[in-house]
Amino acid sequence: QVQLVESGGGLVQPGGSLRLSCAASGSISRINSMAWYRQAPGKEREWVARIFSGGNTNYADSAKGRFTISGDNAKNTAYLQMNSLKPEDTAIYHCNAYLWTPRSSGRDYWGNGTLVTVSS
Repeated sequence: QVQLVESGGGLVQPGGSLRLSCAASGSISRINSMAWYRQAPGKEREWVARIFSGGNTNYADSAKGRFTISGDNAKNTAYLQMNSLKPEDTAIYHCNAYLWTPRSSGRDYWGNGTLVTVSS
């Protein structure tokens, strides 16, 4: 069984920074990519950033220039460094991984999320 566990959320003032972590554990054969999504109150879940196992990264326009996604393949862990945070970044941030296990072909897995609140 695969688990994705996020950490690092919290309350931060506008302009501040937070670093989120997502650790994937369990019977994992290979991870293709890991990503961060977020869901603000009353809004649909939106994609934020993705990192592929080879190191390539992609960002949503809202994240470009402020957020940096990184990963540690040896630890099956992804990070999201968030700088210059704005109140509109307030959301539950969910980790996503597209991976293979010994018993299943590639598919998406999700964490339960970590709450980020940007407020003065």
